[in-house]
Amino acid sequence: MFAALAGDVAACESLVAEARLSAEGEVARARAEAAAIVARARLDAEAARVRAAVRIEQDASERDAQLLEQARQEAATLEKTGLARIPAVVGEVIDNLLAPQSAEQS
Repeated sequence: MFAALAGDVAACESLVAEARLSAEGEVARARAEAAAIVARARLDAEAARVRAAVRIEQDASERDAQLLEQARQEAATLEKTGLARIPAVVGEVIDNLLAPQSAEQS
């Protein structure tokens, strides 16, 4: 009876060996595919980081330009205001300088 089953056992062993080889091949292919997916994801993530950094740099540059323009406008306003006040300040200084002399003459 064992002799009669020996052929079936050998056939089953062969099927198991083939299934094991097939499974190992599938696992190897799946691992390679997973590694490729991870590599693409890493590249995509790096590209996204680069795009985000460029966007942040552009936004900062635009904000810097806006702040610079605002500072220029404020400086121009201060300059105009200061220039407009010069005659009054000079008059006040002259009055202060002449005040002691006027008091002495009185």
